[in-house]
Amino acid sequence: MTVERLGTGIGWRPEIADAVERMPGIDWVEVVAENTCPGHLPESLRRLRERGVTVVPHGVSLGLGGADRPEEHRLTALAERAEALGSPLVTEHIAFVRAGGPLTASPLLEAGHLLPVPRTRDALDVLCENIRIAQDALPVPLAVENIAALICWPGEEMTEGQFLYDLVDRTGVRLLIDVANLHTNRVNRGEDPAKALAELPVEAIAYVHVAGGFERDGVWHDSHAHPVPPEVLDVLTDLASRVTPPGVLLERDENFPEPAELERELAAIRGAVAAGGADPGRRFDASARPTAPGVTDATRQRVGLAQTAVLSSLVAGTPVPEGFDRVRMGVQARALASKRADVVAKVAPELPEILGETYRPAFLAYAQERPMTGGYRRDALDFAGGLLKEGRVGDRTSQRRLEKWWLDRAGATPRRRALLRRG
Repeated sequence: MTVERLGTGIGWRPEIADAVERMPGIDWVEVVAENTCPGHLPESLRRLRERGVTVVPHGVSLGLGGADRPEEHRLTALAERAEALGSPLVTEHIAFVRAGGPLTASPLLEAGHLLPVPRTRDALDVLCENIRIAQDALPVPLAVENIAALICWPGEEMTEGQFLYDLVDRTGVRLLIDVANLHTNRVNRGEDPAKALAELPVEAIAYVHVAGGFERDGVWHDSHAHPVPPEVLDVLTDLASRVTPPGVLLERDENFPEPAELERELAAIRGAVAAGGADPGRRFDASARPTAPGVTDATRQRVGLAQTAVLSSLVAGTPVPEGFDRVRMGVQARALASKRADVVAKVAPELPEILGETYRPAFLAYAQERPMTGGYRRDALDFAGGLLKEGRVGDRTSQRRLEKWWLDRAGATPRRRALLRRG
């Protein structure tokens, strides 16, 4: 089974759905898997599929780089979306998104973000087994994405290119290479994108992500909300000089510009690929998947303890583990809290509307004391409930509105109402 040619695509988001339908030269789109309901696909996606536009689900919550085995219900959900969309493949990330739990005898913590795995033999062993579990559960091939990172793990044993090469060699998994993330890691971690590209098996690339960001105080933030900079296009051209990517996709998650600006970015992406000028080269064949021995519970526990210590430092205020850069860990912690505030505001837009200018500082103060242990909707409820119980809502009108919002969504019983009033 060889990699399918996808062409030029764009990340489908509800905010730009109409514009995407009208854009010329769009061969395929990518959707966030967790934001898609198989039984209730948006009409825009249905129309695109009817026109022959390929739709690929892109997962963000499996946590394939985490110490625990992938949860069956998450794999089932991803498989359902692939089948509902008629997708030729699905994609996820080389990252961990939660840590703790029974494996480490500690509270389960959610990052709400993609965090880097250490490039060590233990972490690679765990990642390989988790990917094989996912491959067996999915109806179509899997590709995994390199992520952007603010922090470096001490004591790493491999470069990113070597890590990805061994991953492909041991599992037959395909790669989703994000050139914006390679640029991010150049700024934040001093890693040369050309060296990474030279080391990884480029023939295993399923497709490529391109996105924008911004630099502040020497740190590059992979925002997906800014134009694609020339430096990222240069990395794309370097990649395209080594292999013709089967697909290239523009990611934009917010701060959407006019459609004409998105079309100009897509044209620049096509130009960067053409400037690389690589011959198609040999095609990746994943039909014969390698096998490898399983991972011991002791290995998973070692990885889990290390990841839990890092995540606890970032979201629960515990000490920074030895060997990590304290300044960068602080930047990452603030970025995670800020993202939590942003996503909760999207999931529950009534909260910033009710609380006004006090929403963000109140949520950031809450985030410092309360790590996320469930999804963002649970986070929104816990935040609002905490404000009400502590009586930290401004005026009486806002308090009544917030109480009604919380009770409506918490499925409150008379007992809960009484507890809330006592708070």
